[in-house]
Amino acid sequence: MSAVLGKPAVAQDRPAPPRHVAIVMDGNGRWAKKRFLPRFFGHKAGVDSLVKVVQACVERDIEYVTVFAFSSENWKRPSDEVSGLMGLVLAAVSRYLAKMGAMGVRIRIVGDRDAVSDKLRNAWNEAETSTAHNSKLTLNVAFNYGGRWDIVQACRKAIEAGVPAAELTEARLSEFMAMSYAPDPDLFIRTGGEVRISNFLLWQAAYTEFVFSDCLWPEFGERELDAAIAAFHARDRRFGGVKEAPPAAA
Repeated sequence: MSAVLGKPAVAQDRPAPPRHVAIVMDGNGRWAKKRFLPRFFGHKAGVDSLVKVVQACVERDIEYVTVFAFSSENWKRPSDEVSGLMGLVLAAVSRYLAKMGAMGVRIRIVGDRDAVSDKLRNAWNEAETSTAHNSKLTLNVAFNYGGRWDIVQACRKAIEAGVPAAELTEARLSEFMAMSYAPDPDLFIRTGGEVRISNFLLWQAAYTEFVFSDCLWPEFGERELDAAIAAFHARDRRFGGVKEAPPAAA
């Protein structure tokens, strides 16, 4: 059952938006299948949806958006689909980079870059370098990323940095995580009706609020985003503590 029910009414005193929203953009293939199209067209529609959602997040003063574009497990997919996804990334950088820059979006790529082609790495470098001065919103694109990989690479970096075992606290290890520059996600959205996190941001999502939507990603827009944010605002976030009860009336 989806936690996203509908578009909330706009309040006069709107609460502060979540600072960091993480999204698993699921359902591209099923969207294409419903239309008797190859899966590639679903991924293409998903890129278009991502650009619209990022624009909506900019308008809502959300500071960070992290999207799961390609997991370390996605290499198991058919080779033609993987090849198509790689080509789609190159096309998306060419088509949308200027628009993202004009919106004040900074692009950062998160993940293991060793397995991708030089051409793709160069495109990522261009996207990161050309938007490095932007500060309206940071778009983290998790590509060839896995939560377990992130924890392992952080441990390796800590060891290489010579951090003594006795000094390896949670806070210290966090400094070596792939997104050490960003706050942990406040809101985690997964579309497509699946109710799991699929090895995404395992370390960072310890106290994140989850919203699962039945909406397929290419159909996800402002209405669904606002509903997810409303669900987030309805949660009682205690971070393991207990809130004091209000004083009793005299």
